[in-house]
Amino acid sequence: MNIYVLTKQTFDTEEKIVIRDGEVSEDGAKFVINPYDEYAVEEAIRLKEEHGGSIVVVSIGPERCAEALRTALAMGADEAVLISDERISGDEFAVSKVLAAYLGKHSYDLVLGGNFSVDHGAGQVAIRVAHLLNIPHVSSIVKLELSGSQATAQRDAEGDTETLEVALPVLFTAQQGLNEPRYPSLPGIMKAKKKPFQQLTLDDLGLTAADIAPKTARDTLSLPPERKAGQVLQGDPQQQVSQLVHLLRTEAKAL
Repeated sequence: MNIYVLTKQTFDTEEKIVIRDGEVSEDGAKFVINPYDEYAVEEAIRLKEEHGGSIVVVSIGPERCAEALRTALAMGADEAVLISDERISGDEFAVSKVLAAYLGKHSYDLVLGGNFSVDHGAGQVAIRVAHLLNIPHVSSIVKLELSGSQATAQRDAEGDTETLEVALPVLFTAQQGLNEPRYPSLPGIMKAKKKPFQQLTLDDLGLTAADIAPKTARDTLSLPPERKAGQVLQGDPQQQVSQLVHLLRTEAKAL
């Protein structure tokens, strides 16, 4: 079974976000595998342990993304591919077009990815990839079982659970609760250094900058305004209600 996992390197969720000149500052920041992608990597490893096969982790981004890919290799993935090219923007259309071009050149039974990335939070890339590859997809899965050429998945459906059966090849996106990702072991870290690691550009995929021209553009980026101190209403209940109504009308403009 050929399993491909789409990964992204993101800020550590405990990092403090600093905006400088309209951009997120990366100075001294710690980067990790996107947490939802980590569930996808772990699920791929579990499926390989049960059914056999190989796991290739794929990421798009700058050179620093190699660290996240090597973490996935240390967890148990077999190969890593980093597609690094300054012509690739962060636009979800562009990223999915590149990933689909790469996967289209390979044979796959299963494609896994995170439900969304904790930095952009759009949740578009994996689903766009499935559309471009013309394969079925199931999002937000919390359980996955394979039997021959069929897969049975349970997905989170806004507080409820749906069960779906689909034929391979198929793409799934992982939701929290699918599994508990393992920590890379010391032997795994040592083995990761010797595992295949390929680096590609747009030229290797037969794409041009025009092919992946972004569909969206970010005009501005800023932190939300600091919260103002709350107000304590004085007087008896009737006076407090009167003050509250006045504030809702004049300041909050809610009435």
